[in-house]
Amino acid sequence: METYRDEEAWGALADATRRTIVLQLAQRPQAVVELASTLPISRPAVSQHLKVLKDAGLVAEHAEGTRRIYHLNEAGLTALRDQLDTFWNRALANYQDVIDESTEEKS
Repeated sequence: METYRDEEAWGALADATRRTIVLQLAQRPQAVVELASTLPISRPAVSQHLKVLKDAGLVAEHAEGTRRIYHLNEAGLTALRDQLDTFWNRALANYQDVIDESTEEKS
């Protein structure tokens, strides 16, 4: 089972409501009704956003009685963080290359 798809994760986080849901789930696992109580959208809309986040591998769920409790998927978030670290490290390395070239030209 694939737990993370980078294109979908970045796309899922492009939406402000989904970013808010991720921030809320970072505080603690929650059911749809709890999430919806703090958002200006309906429970069905929250469920649709959670489906996108789940399909992207950023959110997972488990059953507690008749309720589904959503929580962040550590593997998906770790993969996203690894990608950000890779981008950042490449940017810093490229910046260092430009600085080194500039220094060599002045010598």
